[in-house]
Amino acid sequence: MIENTPGAKVLVIDDSNTIRRSAEIFLRQGGHEVLLAEDGFDALSKVDDHAPDLIFCDILMPRLDGYQTCAIIKRNPRFARVPVIMLSSKDGLFDKARGRMVGSEEYLTKPFTREQLLRAVELFRSHVN
Repeated sequence: MIENTPGAKVLVIDDSNTIRRSAEIFLRQGGHEVLLAEDGFDALSKVDDHAPDLIFCDILMPRLDGYQTCAIIKRNPRFARVPVIMLSSKDGLFDKARGRMVGSEEYLTKPFTREQLLRAVELFRSHVN
């Protein structure tokens, strides 16, 4: 990890308070600014207001699922290039393929480790910058 680069602004979308808080702690330890959303609707307003550098998005959420949330974000030209990493407790081929179809760049299986989360941020920041 490059020490001199400023942290990324990362949005974590998950209906689980435990997952949101774990991700927040791990990402802050990595020097990143963290925004939290508990569902897709909450996330869409935060994306618009804060323009994150990277988004972690849970798949199974009430009201607006992760696939729908990702598709809406990717349809907006302002945010189409923001990497979206899907989060799921299932490690299925179908879920990964469906995530790619709506524009996600990667798929991380929960529970994730601090290292997996920080590695994903570093990997996708290098693609954007």
